[in-house]
Amino acid sequence: MAGASGIPMSVARQPSRRSAVEPFHVMEVVRAAAARQRSHGDMILLCVGQPSTPAPRPVLDAVHSVLETDALGYTEGDGIPALREAIAAHYARVYDVPVGVEEVLVSTGSSGGFSTLLLAAFDTADRVAMARPGYPAYRNTLRALGLQPVEIDVDADTRFQLTVDQLDREHAVAPLAGVIVASPANPTGTIIGAEELADIAAWCGTHGVLLLSDEIYHGISYGASAQTARVFSTEAVVLGSLSKFWSMTGWRVGWNLLPPALRRPVDVLQSNLAICAPAVSQHAAVAAFSPEATAELQRHVERYAVNRDLLLRRLPELGIHSFAPPDGAFYAYCDVSHLTDDSTRWCAEVLDRTGVAIAPGIDFDPVHGNRFVRLSFCGATDALDEALDRLVAII
Repeated sequence: MAGASGIPMSVARQPSRRSAVEPFHVMEVVRAAAARQRSHGDMILLCVGQPSTPAPRPVLDAVHSVLETDALGYTEGDGIPALREAIAAHYARVYDVPVGVEEVLVSTGSSGGFSTLLLAAFDTADRVAMARPGYPAYRNTLRALGLQPVEIDVDADTRFQLTVDQLDREHAVAPLAGVIVASPANPTGTIIGAEELADIAAWCGTHGVLLLSDEIYHGISYGASAQTARVFSTEAVVLGSLSKFWSMTGWRVGWNLLPPALRRPVDVLQSNLAICAPAVSQHAAVAAFSPEATAELQRHVERYAVNRDLLLRRLPELGIHSFAPPDGAFYAYCDVSHLTDDSTRWCAEVLDRTGVAIAPGIDFDPVHGNRFVRLSFCGATDALDEALDRLVAII
């Protein structure tokens, strides 16, 4: 097509079909909450899974040191040796399971590691099972990369976790290539029992299905601890992160524990896609595994436990009696069907009336999430109590 001058007119290039995924609705809530803070100054966040505390003191000290002593250029694609060694030693110390340094690949957050892993492990249209409700970025990333998320409904009957029987049924419909489990899970906070995790790992091994175990909330539990899938299978992929227990979300350091067949492909892809995880964060992160840092971080978990007890004690004041058991992480996934059949609209109204930001369940469950919300309790205890006061006042 040419214009009046005879010069060809440009035609706008349209976005790809793969980019047409749902937004991460929690981040939309965060944007609205920030606007509320600018206009009213009274916003309280109960919508995000981000600790309100900074990185532990040894990490902050280490970053000051490395800024003065290191050029902070590119690192090895799979991570600096000192950090990979620290991660491997962490598994030996916490889980009593041997992990070789060669199994550890440091990624740009667990999200970067997840995307690279999907590219390395699966082909277009492969079917990958996940729980519904579940973390929305699993579903959206799978779709953006041309894979097929197979969402399996879970509820209180299975403690909001996948079971071998459910996987058997889906595998009979059409073969699965992968299974994603998360323990503690987002948004429910539930933990897979060791026996159930062992059964899922064994099922995956028998059927030639890759198990992806998202363990980024390990270290945050209230009673029974979460077990790593690495105990039950050396062929499973474990995804870890410094974001949650270590209170280092913005530092963007995660890792994969990889089986032999995937180590080289993931390393090559990461080197092409990201070169390496942030150098300054990697060097500082070595100190995150120190005894001093661990002691500081355990105090955060103690506060989360106080917040959890406060929230569970006060939820009945909101008429909320049905929720997933928050064994770990820092979330309560609550049935609010007595208040709304449109949790997205209701959360927007709550923010407008109270300044309290809540995550609608539709993010985590596009089928049934209209009657659920996720409440995060990782902030300050007094802020959580104030938020509940405001919510009770409008119910």
